[in-house]
Amino acid sequence: MLRKLKFLPPKIYANFLYEHYTGKKLNLNNPLEFNEKIQWYKVFYHPNLLTQLVDKYAVREYVETKIGSQYLNEIYGVYNSPEEINYEELPDKFIIKATHASSYNLIIRDKDKLDKVKTTKLFKKWLSKSQYYRTGQEWAYKNVQPRLIAEKLLKDEGGISLIDYKFYCFNGEAKFLEVHLDREQNHKRGFYDLDFKPLPFRYVKIEKSITSKVNKPSNLDEMKALSEVLAGNFPFVRVDFYSIEGKAIFGEMTFYPSDGRKDFIPDEYNKIIGDYIVLPKLKNGQKEITKLDWL
Repeated sequence: MLRKLKFLPPKIYANFLYEHYTGKKLNLNNPLEFNEKIQWYKVFYHPNLLTQLVDKYAVREYVETKIGSQYLNEIYGVYNSPEEINYEELPDKFIIKATHASSYNLIIRDKDKLDKVKTTKLFKKWLSKSQYYRTGQEWAYKNVQPRLIAEKLLKDEGGISLIDYKFYCFNGEAKFLEVHLDREQNHKRGFYDLDFKPLPFRYVKIEKSITSKVNKPSNLDEMKALSEVLAGNFPFVRVDFYSIEGKAIFGEMTFYPSDGRKDFIPDEYNKIIGDYIVLPKLKNGQKEITKLDWL
């Protein structure tokens, strides 16, 4: 049903989406819970900078300006179409991502075994999709230019899949982080405080929870500090980092974790975490917020 409704005005569509996934009524006039405020974000919070920050290529300029290019992963090329990719110029191992969407990533571990015809079809499919309509009208993605970016394939100390460290930042302050393990084969998640102690909540719909001990990264405090610099004074943004042999590498920024669809359990944490977000006020009949006072 939601697919048929995705072209409704955002203020209306958000109500259907929120109730469909959480079973709760959305109150955009006085949102209290975390995902309610994420829906408010999508409907009303529209500074143009958000479009740059969710673009996996354009965000690099922001990161370089704020914390320095040393925290950026190496890139091999940016392409408007798959036909522009010159595979001969790429290393044997790399990753290609769509700049305008989430979860569009292809890891190439052996370039010689790559089916280029099949891959071209896949990339064209990616570029034809709008993240805005593919999910729940996530405003920041609406005007992102669809492109492909080839990057260095990162490996952690064990040489297996990377660990993601995702810092939830509220008005420039990191309150906690989410850790993702084994994303490729046995994806698990868990929430941790800033001393890297497990927190007593999780998402309702989740692949698997982390049950084993995860070692605290040696540069946790550095990644936290970097996340807070990048977060600026946004009411909320999640800032992601990798730690490669003790070196912090920027991942991405997102303003709508899980599209505001997944509640936390136990239920009281939806309000507890929601209280961390202090939303700006719409003034004098404003229909949306388009400017950032702190820039």
